[in-house]
Amino acid sequence: MEATSSTTSTTSGFLSPVISNPLFDRVRNTYRTFHEKRESLGLSNPGTVEKISKEVDQDVFLNNLAFTGVRAEFNKVIGVSPMFQLSHAFAMGAQGMPPYSYNAMYGSSKHFLQATIDSDLAVNGRFNRRITNALVTKFSVNLPQDSMQQPMLQAEADYNGADFTAVVKSMNPSIFNGGLTGMVIGSYLQSVTPKLALGMEGMWQRLDMQHPPDVMMSYVGRYKTREWIASARVLGQGAVQASFWKRLSEKVEAGADLNLSFAGMGNPQAAMMGAPGKEGVATFGVKYDFRASSYRAQIDSQGKMGCLLEKSIAPPVRVTFSGELDQWKQQVKVGLAVSIESADPELMEQQQSMTEGPSIPF
Repeated sequence: MEATSSTTSTTSGFLSPVISNPLFDRVRNTYRTFHEKRESLGLSNPGTVEKISKEVDQDVFLNNLAFTGVRAEFNKVIGVSPMFQLSHAFAMGAQGMPPYSYNAMYGSSKHFLQATIDSDLAVNGRFNRRITNALVTKFSVNLPQDSMQQPMLQAEADYNGADFTAVVKSMNPSIFNGGLTGMVIGSYLQSVTPKLALGMEGMWQRLDMQHPPDVMMSYVGRYKTREWIASARVLGQGAVQASFWKRLSEKVEAGADLNLSFAGMGNPQAAMMGAPGKEGVATFGVKYDFRASSYRAQIDSQGKMGCLLEKSIAPPVRVTFSGELDQWKQQVKVGLAVSIESADPELMEQQQSMTEGPSIPF
């Protein structure tokens, strides 16, 4: 006890010139005033820079949902709390998809694990862990069977503050080539007002030690109201992306996206070599939600038209139709998928009776 008291007094005596310094008191008071003012604004977490336009890209557009060929998925729910699910997927005539893949998924309030192996013996894995309520770490690995493709290892740390989000991501880092190689991405998004959020993202990439590293910066902004959301991203290399989302009614939402590229804006050598002056693509999409189905459609300035229809035939059976028409290339792509989910009645009742708790760190 006496040793503890003597240690505390020694530490206090050592730091007393710093703590009792008028400059330290002024800095501390300034920080407290700034913190109180910041809390009084009622700011909320703005999300991540990567999902700055998620309402358009993920909710309305079908860029990540469109497919070709015929697919069938069989999902078996084994557990709800914690979540445990197995699935078998079959594909025929689908571009970029193996004929068969097996997937296992496990999730709790602190962990999320997912592993996939397909008929080509390619292995994918993900592991997420919630360290605290604000900090989540994510790891993923991709081991392709094709020797022409490079394996990928990715590590990520997400910190979700009360009114900001900071993300650090690394892809294929290595120090065994005589120096640091790979890719490192860092982003920060801060709520400035209850409706406006501003942020930036930086990327550092070096493929090997024989070439200098590449650095790219981008700046983002997001303005959100109750009825519409607008976001924009500006890249230092001379590209601008803007999106707009609006809820037209309770079951109808629409989105628009504009991508502009100005060659030579961030690279004078490209302009001197006669690179194209500017390029642009505009896309418009709409989504309708019905009682047991949803319909998405989009069209862009390059002559592409697409639609996606998801319909629940029965509670465990869901059918998806995908179609795309490229008028300039005279190409048509069509896809049909059937998904069947199986679960014991006891698990369904358990899921319905569960109270809302900490979410799974997907």
